[in-house]
Amino acid sequence: MSFARHATGIASGIASGIFSGIARRFGARSGSHDVLRCAARVPSRPLRASLAAFAAACALGGGTALAAGPLDVRIGFAAPLSGDYANYGRDLENGVQLALDEANAQNLKIGDQTARFTLIAIDDRSDPRLGVQAAASLANQDVAAVVGHFNSGTAIPASRIYESAGIPMISPAATNPVITQQGFANTFMVIASDAQNAGWAGTWAVDVMKAKRIAIVDDRTAFGQGEADVFERTVREHGGKVVAREFSNGDSDDFGAQLSRIKAADADLLYFGGLARQGAALVKQMKQRSIAAQFVGGGGVATADFTQAAGAAAEGAMAWEYGRPLAQLPDGPRFAQAYKSRFGSDVLAYAPFGYDAAWAAIHAMVSAKSAKPDVYRGTLKTLSFDGVTGRIAFEPDGSLKNGASTLWQVRKGAWVPVTTRGG
Repeated sequence: MSFARHATGIASGIASGIFSGIARRFGARSGSHDVLRCAARVPSRPLRASLAAFAAACALGGGTALAAGPLDVRIGFAAPLSGDYANYGRDLENGVQLALDEANAQNLKIGDQTARFTLIAIDDRSDPRLGVQAAASLANQDVAAVVGHFNSGTAIPASRIYESAGIPMISPAATNPVITQQGFANTFMVIASDAQNAGWAGTWAVDVMKAKRIAIVDDRTAFGQGEADVFERTVREHGGKVVAREFSNGDSDDFGAQLSRIKAADADLLYFGGLARQGAALVKQMKQRSIAAQFVGGGGVATADFTQAAGAAAEGAMAWEYGRPLAQLPDGPRFAQAYKSRFGSDVLAYAPFGYDAAWAAIHAMVSAKSAKPDVYRGTLKTLSFDGVTGRIAFEPDGSLKNGASTLWQVRKGAWVPVTTRGG
C-alpha cells in the first residue's frame, strides 16, 4: 500500500471519529450525508496535507452543513391499535400525527436546527402488561416525549417506566387522578380527571336532576371503577341515595343479572362507568326489561359508536364527556375539517386531546431550544398555550388546570350538548 493511500485511510478514520463526536454534539447521525460529504473532501495526498485539507473543508462547509441539518425528534405514542378499543387508539394516533404533520410543515426550529418530528407508535391493546412493554420499548428508542396511553389501567404502570427513563408522558385520554398523584416529574394530562368529570356528574344527578334512587354499574377497569367511585362519593356528599352498586363480568355485554337487581331496587337513575360498547349493550337491555331509569354514562360513552350500537334504545341517554364541544371551540371547526381531510373520517372522541398533547411537547421543546427531556421538562411544567381543546397549562403535579366536561344527550339519534362545567 502506498503512503498516500495509507495516509488517506488514517485521515478517513480520524474524520469518522471526529464527525461521530460532532454529529452527537449537534444531533446528527454519524452516518449522515453531511459527514460523508466532509469525508469525501479528503484528497489522496500525504497525511499532514490530507488532514489540513480535511480540516479546512469542514471548517468552511461541513460545520455549517451539520448545524443546518434537520434535527430528528421522535415522539412516542402508545394506545390500543388492535382489539376492542382500536377505534379509540387510531383516533388518538391520528390526532398526534396531525400535530406532527403541521409542525413539520412549519419548519419549526429547536435551537439552530429545523426539527423533523417522527411518530413512533406502539400497540398496547389497553393491556397493562403490554403497556409496560410498550413504555420500555419507547424508552429504548430514544423518544423525546410520549403521548399515551388510552386507559388509566395501562397508563399508571407505564408511567413508572417513563419516570425511571426521564421521559415526559403526556396523557390525552387516561384520566384517573392517580396518574398525576404519584409524585412523578414526568407525568402530565391535557384532559380533565375522573375527579372532575364524575364529580360534576354526581353533583348534577342530585342537585339538578333530583334523582332519588341511584344505581351504579362499572366495568371494573381503573378508568370505569375510578369514575364510578367518584360519582358515588359525590352523590352521597350531596345527600343522594345509592340503591345498587354493580359491575360487569369482564368484557361481557350481558347485564341481565345486574339489571334484575337494579329493577328490584326501583332506581330512577343509572350511572355507568365504562366505554361505549358496554354502555350501548346496557341501555338496550334496560329497554328490553322496561327499566325506566335515566341512563347517564361517564367518559368514552358519548360517541357515534354508542348510538350506532344502541339504535333506538340510545334515545334520551346522557353522558358526561371530557372537554368542551369541538364545534364551540375557537379552533374546533378547523381541526375537525383538517382531521377529515387528512384521514377521511370524522373525529371519534379523543383526537383533539392527542393533538394538544403533541403540541404541548413541541411548544416546550421549541421554547427551551432543546429536545432533551432534562432541558425542556421545566418549560413544559410552566407552559401555557391555546390548544384545540382549550387553554393548556399544568398544575404543579402535572394535571390540567381548569379542565372541562360536557353533559351530552341523544336527541333524534345524535349527541347534543346540554351543559358544560369547568374550563
